[in-house]
Amino acid sequence: MAGKKGKPGRSEVGHNTRYVQLQKNYCFACGKDNPDGMRLRFTYDEERDCFVCRFRLGKRYTGPPGHSHGGIIATILDEAMGKVNKLRQVVALTSEITVNYLKPVPLRQPLRVESREVKVTGRKHINMAEILNEKGEVLARSQGLFIAIDPHRMFARFVDR
Repeated sequence: MAGKKGKPGRSEVGHNTRYVQLQKNYCFACGKDNPDGMRLRFTYDEERDCFVCRFRLGKRYTGPPGHSHGGIIATILDEAMGKVNKLRQVVALTSEITVNYLKPVPLRQPLRVESREVKVTGRKHINMAEILNEKGEVLARSQGLFIAIDPHRMFARFVDR
């Protein structure tokens, strides 16, 4: 966001928290160490200033016939929005999430989720994300409020120092 009018640079953090990596990643959405997880992999697209993840949903994520369960859609959007907080090098937890289910999200089809920052005020980070199909149609959209925390205080017994 550096260089964009009205938005602070990545290093200009509105609070004093740091990103801390846990020993192993068992996150259901992105954890490579979770054998039952989704193992979503995100990359940062500098040109478009957003995180992107390309994926296909298998049969195990079924909701309505041939389509994804709404909870899985919310999980993917939440994970995508959470990645945005890395840009400010903070750990911020989901406080609120709103999901607009615009069209059914199909199984076994190429999909992508994109996420970006909307606004940061102190410890409050507002981010948004969209799931799109191959044609670029938005199938689901979300906005979330994330609160930056001190991971050493909140997760001290889980973090390797």
